[in-house]
Amino acid sequence: MSIRGKLGWGIALIVSVYAASALALVVAGLTDGNAPADLIVVPGNTVHPDGTPSGRLTGRLDAALDLFNARRAPLIFVSGGLGREGHDEAKVMAAYLLARGVPADAVVQDPLGVDTRATAVNAALYMKAHGLRSALVATQYFHVPRTALALRQQGVEVTGSRYARYVEWRDAYSIAREVPGYVAYVVRDGVSP
Repeated sequence: MSIRGKLGWGIALIVSVYAASALALVVAGLTDGNAPADLIVVPGNTVHPDGTPSGRLTGRLDAALDLFNARRAPLIFVSGGLGREGHDEAKVMAAYLLARGVPADAVVQDPLGVDTRATAVNAALYMKAHGLRSALVATQYFHVPRTALALRQQGVEVTGSRYARYVEWRDAYSIAREVPGYVAYVVRDGVSP
């Protein structure tokens, strides 16, 4: 076989492994599980310039509301940083939940959750300080596996998830990005039970 033929097979193999990995992450993220937990972790996302949550963020918050209203956990941990638009994502997320009837003492704000790993670290620190052990994840289907992995790497027992019922064209890019993102988390911190 020529070098060109071997290169073609090599590229086909890489593409196949990548596609299979992406599919596995999507299937895992679409598998909701809602065993009871101590709190629900909601990673931040874009807030519009007018201070309202984006559709993607609203989807995450609505997923958390579903879990909270089903009494799957008594607390919702909203985590986000200061977005490019100048809004504190955690504060906007908390306001959204409060406006929908979640009591103020059931919402924990983390304004330092600038990425998925920071959200997991901060959630774990909060949980440890308050004697909590388990969490549910509320985020986009493609983001569920990496968020759950990051929490497990911090010693949090992840009992399930609820994916946001919000889909957009950007998801194709996001799914492709999750494969190297997940691998990077595994390489850096390993796989936790």
